[in-house]
Amino acid sequence: MDLASTMRDLIQEVPGFPKPGILFKDITPIFSEPEVCAAISQHIARRFPDIDAIAGIESRGFFWGMLVAQELQIPFVPIRKAGKLPRATRRQSYNLEYGEAALEIHEDAILPNWQVLIHDDLLATGGTARAAAHLVNQLGQCVGFSFLVELSFLQGREQLSHLGLEIDTLLEY
Repeated sequence: MDLASTMRDLIQEVPGFPKPGILFKDITPIFSEPEVCAAISQHIARRFPDIDAIAGIESRGFFWGMLVAQELQIPFVPIRKAGKLPRATRRQSYNLEYGEAALEIHEDAILPNWQVLIHDDLLATGGTARAAAHLVNQLGQCVGFSFLVELSFLQGREQLSHLGLEIDTLLEY
């Protein structure tokens, strides 16, 4: 199976979401294709076999983040929007392509020597991923990023490249 072509066929574009002028790439149709879901998680696991944990960014980063963690038999660490985690957290503010936000991670979620992969569904401007890496690096070490889709015209890869970490994307627009 050509995974990128299959994903491109399944992903639906939604104009004007979450605000006018945005062309949202909806990955949820992939969920109805178990073979594609498995192929995605296997791809990510093969690309990053020697990590200690995977951190998924809320909320769509949770889907394959958890699947890959299960596949590799390693911990999954949720990185959530501010105010959603119940215990002591670290917080990082950042800019989105359509506003501002903050992410949080539990202070005890990552051990100091852990090598951590950050996963999210989409690389756009890179602000969310950069904020997530900052959080992970406060606790352990971010060793790379995994994304299903990259919107290369927003130059998010360039925003992350100075970190010197591997960036893996399955599909580029």
